[in-house]
Amino acid sequence: MLALSLPAAAAAQNTPGTTPAALSPAMAPITRAVSGAISGDRAFRTVDYVQRYFRLPGNRGFDLAIDTVASLLRVAGYVEEAAAPPSARLTYRIESRPMRDLAWTPEGASITIVGQSAPLQSWPMNLNMIAINSVSTPPEGVTAAVIDVGAGAEADFAAVDVKGKIVLAEGNARSIFVRAMQKGAAGVLAAQKLPDYNQQAKNVTAIQFTGIARDTLTPGWLLFVSRASRDALKSALSRGPVRAHVVVKTLLERRPERTLVAEIRGASKPAERFVYSAHVQEPGANDNATGVGTLAEMARVAAQMVKAGTANPQRTVTFLWGDEIRSTDRYIKEDSVRRLGVKWGMSLDMVGENTAKTGGTFLIEKMPDPSAVWVRGKDKHSEWGGRPLAEKDIRPHWFNDFVRQRCLDRAAQTGWVVKANPFEGGSDHTPFLNAQIPAVLLWHFTDQYYHTDLDRIDMVSTASLANVGACALTTGLLLADGSRPVVLAALEELTRAAEQELTTQKALGRDTLSRGGNADAERHIIDVWRDFYLGAIDRIPDIAVGPVDLTAALAAARQRVTAAARE
Repeated sequence: MLALSLPAAAAAQNTPGTTPAALSPAMAPITRAVSGAISGDRAFRTVDYVQRYFRLPGNRGFDLAIDTVASLLRVAGYVEEAAAPPSARLTYRIESRPMRDLAWTPEGASITIVGQSAPLQSWPMNLNMIAINSVSTPPEGVTAAVIDVGAGAEADFAAVDVKGKIVLAEGNARSIFVRAMQKGAAGVLAAQKLPDYNQQAKNVTAIQFTGIARDTLTPGWLLFVSRASRDALKSALSRGPVRAHVVVKTLLERRPERTLVAEIRGASKPAERFVYSAHVQEPGANDNATGVGTLAEMARVAAQMVKAGTANPQRTVTFLWGDEIRSTDRYIKEDSVRRLGVKWGMSLDMVGENTAKTGGTFLIEKMPDPSAVWVRGKDKHSEWGGRPLAEKDIRPHWFNDFVRQRCLDRAAQTGWVVKANPFEGGSDHTPFLNAQIPAVLLWHFTDQYYHTDLDRIDMVSTASLANVGACALTTGLLLADGSRPVVLAALEELTRAAEQELTTQKALGRDTLSRGGNADAERHIIDVWRDFYLGAIDRIPDIAVGPVDLTAALAAARQRVTAAARE
């Protein structure tokens, strides 16, 4: 078999200073079968449908996404669990739970300056313009004077009479809304200051989604206005009094929260699981309709491979679609027996970006390793935000490197750029890690359209969907296989990764020493990385489904890592 090599540019970014290894014979059959079957176009069609709806737990858009994926599962051969025979390997179920609060669904909104023919803003063109929990105006809308209260502090309100008027403000939207409603305002138009990575000076029509507290005593509405709309309103106010016509239509309904769970039952170890999670809520295309659509395509391909006999997972492979963090956390906590069998987890969040448009980079967010304590070299936190961890938070494991290699195998075919970031948290991988279950996040960042209504389908790439789907599914199917060849190949990959990492860390240490660094501190970093990989080697037998004698192979791997750590 010929070695697969990355294009030079991709190789430089993916594995600096190294030549990618040939695809392992143990990994090759499943890797190639997945790569040949995964369809970015199919995933894209699902993403396109889902991203049209503002999705929150229990609301109509959320449920349309759940029902759409369920229909795709049925076409792929999954049988509803309640009606499935005991021998069924492909099953799904939709879990429903009562919600404490009413489900909120936006249905329409517009802001029009009286005297102008075209709306200043309209929904769904500005999908995030209605603050979550806003109530409807009368069907005909509200027409009232607009009054600018600046930052919306108490002193700003004290200087003007807002009763019956539409308040324009730029500050803390939640507190502004409360003050405005208490003083009898007709409603609120709130301008936002977006994070630097959103590049608001360029993306002047961008609006981030967020909400206001639900108030049954003084209900009202708040609409977010973009920088362009804010400037237009302020310009009009500078010329004299301004009246605006506002229409808001929302629904508050008693509806259940639903979670979709699909499973491929393991042939010999069905109680052991690899669990994928993609959250449905959030209104964006990349965040996270891409996770929903990619996971649906992965479930289709996995079913196809099982039916064709090109994959026969010995462990169960589970696919979850639901509310971010909460659905995954419940899956782990609600059944203590099931939790004992969850061996690995993976979160798919913002996985389909057209990086040329968004500015994002594909990232594997690693479970805590030494790079989360000493953030240096190629290891950098994303602009989403991270902080150095303590040494006690390090979790020696091979999972980071195993997932990265699956992505690099895909990159060898496509030139895809694969990077990683130290642990930051904030998505569906955190419940796994909190339960001491190895897990990673696949995502993209920095994204200039993150959490804004410019995160639409034209920011999604079919190639990214296929790349992420391929490496993610290959990871799960190989670990669900757990054969001796896979275990030995994983051990060899891990040992090579350890040798490369230790070489990198020694080079970084020498550079630090050349600039006056402390030798003992640098030696300690090398020792921690060495111990991390020695601990990871000890966990390699977890991959095996049945008894496998790895005594000699593990000893040889430990010896190689120990040697690589020496000065």
